[in-house]
Parts: sequence; C-alpha cells; structure tokens
Amino acid sequence: MTTKFTFSNFTLENLTGIVNLQEGEIDDYEWTQVENIPLTDREQQRLQYIKSDLINSDTHLMNEATLWARGIYPILLLAEQRNIQAWSQVSLQAQYTRFELEGIVDGVLGKNVAGRLESPYVVVVEAKRGVESQNPVFQLYAQLLASAFLNWKKNGHYSQEIFGCYTIADSWKFMRAQVEGFEADTPLLQVEYSRELGEKYEAEKIFKILKNIVSKHVATP
Repeated sequence: MTTKFTFSNFTLENLTGIVNLQEGEIDDYEWTQVENIPLTDREQQRLQYIKSDLINSDTHLMNEATLWARGIYPILLLAEQRNIQAWSQVSLQAQYTRFELEGIVDGVLGKNVAGRLESPYVVVVEAKRGVESQNPVFQLYAQLLASAFLNWKKNGHYSQEIFGCYTIADSWKFMRAQVEGFEADTPLLQVEYSRELGEKYEAEKIFKILKNIVSKHVATP
C-alpha cells in the first residue's frame, strides 16, 4: 500500500524513511557559474525593464499574485527557447514504489508537445508568506521528486537531473537535484543549493541560470 502526499503539505517528517536525502552545502557550483553566458540585446532590454519595474517597489509588501505577475513569471517567459516554454499552475503526479506525490506547481519550464507539458526541467515554488506560511524547501523537494519521476518514465535514464527554485518576495533560491532508484523502496535524492539571489539587482544572473538550464534541453532536429 502506498502513501499519498500533496506538495503543499509535504514536510521533513514525510521524507524520513521514504527517501535517502543527501543535502549539499550552499556553494558556487558549476551550474551557478554563468558569468560567461551571453545575453542578446532583447534579453538585456527585457531584464532592464523588469528590474526598473521592481527597484522602486516595496516587493515585501506586495501580495504573491502581484509579485508573480510583475517579477517572477516575466523572467520565466524570457527563458523560453523553441519548444521549452513557461507554464503556470501545473498539475503533476508521480507514483513511486512506496509513495505517491501530487499537487499544483506554481511555475514550470518544460517541453511543450502539442499544447501539453511533457517534460518538466525547472519547477518554481512561490513561497507563501504570513501566519500560514510553511517552509518551501520540502514542498520543492516533493516537486523535484515528481518531476524527476515523470522524466524517468519518459526517457528511462537511471539518474535524472532536475532543477528547481523557490522565491520569497523578489529573492530566488535555486536547487539542483539528482534523483536515482525510481523502482527502489527508498529512492536517492541529492540536492545542491545556490545562494539567495535578489532580482532587483541580480536579475541577469537569475536569468542566465535559467537560460543555461534550458539551453541544455532544447530539442534538436
């Protein structure tokens, strides 16, 4: 009998016993070293517009929907390449050997096939604020596990690399996950973390990380 978990209520206690979790340190990993990635004139102009729209705003006082529309989703849209598109409010479900994960993802960069999301490559959690807020890390872990499972079902690779991030106001925190053992009783989840990146002043680096991830997955003829 499998246990069902939802993304929004996933906790550290849920992870215990069902996943072999290995968490790395916050560091400047190779996937965060994006200084040499070039930006087109269009990308530079759009990023400047996004920053100018936020820099004089009290982002910590904005509600989540407003900040998503003004600051987060525009960068996801800008990171689109060919058949990899930005999606919002995406339903995902994954059935592991001993547990099931399901829920709604705030944002996804993934492969579009005939108007449907086929392969998620980046998942985004917009952290809720206020008295009902929860730690977004474990919600993101659940979404990374679900996304990796869906990609494994599609390509059959033993090890799946998947990226995610959570945002709090205009701050972004990226994660790189490696998931293995999809048919095992206890899958392996290895996670690396970036430092926090503030969109008002580091929009270029945030975008370059996304652009670098998407570029690796762009479909070739």
